[in-house]
Amino acid sequence: MRQYLLSVYQPDTEPPPPEVLGPIMEKLGELNEEMKREGAWVFAAGLHPPRTATVVRDGVLTDGPFAEGKEHLGGFTLINAPDLDAALGWASRMSAILAPLAIEVRPVV
Repeated sequence: MRQYLLSVYQPDTEPPPPEVLGPIMEKLGELNEEMKREGAWVFAAGLHPPRTATVVRDGVLTDGPFAEGKEHLGGFTLINAPDLDAALGWASRMSAILAPLAIEVRPVV
């Protein structure tokens, strides 16, 4: 079994209001529970906004995100999958729940 990182990219805007976000998070929770039952789920976390980031480079600290952009990494899920196709299957289901957000799939070294 190989591990894959499913990264969720979201726009640099305010999150949806609770009445919109609530049902989305409920469906995502259901998908996470299914991944757990199937032995695929390893870990998942959401991240605070990029403005809370601190970048350290050569011992110098800089407030704010590493790169300016219109999107940022909003959260991620680490999964076990037998191959890329299986990982893409989970990512596709996650993408349907989080549409129109992009899900990037990358194997873990």
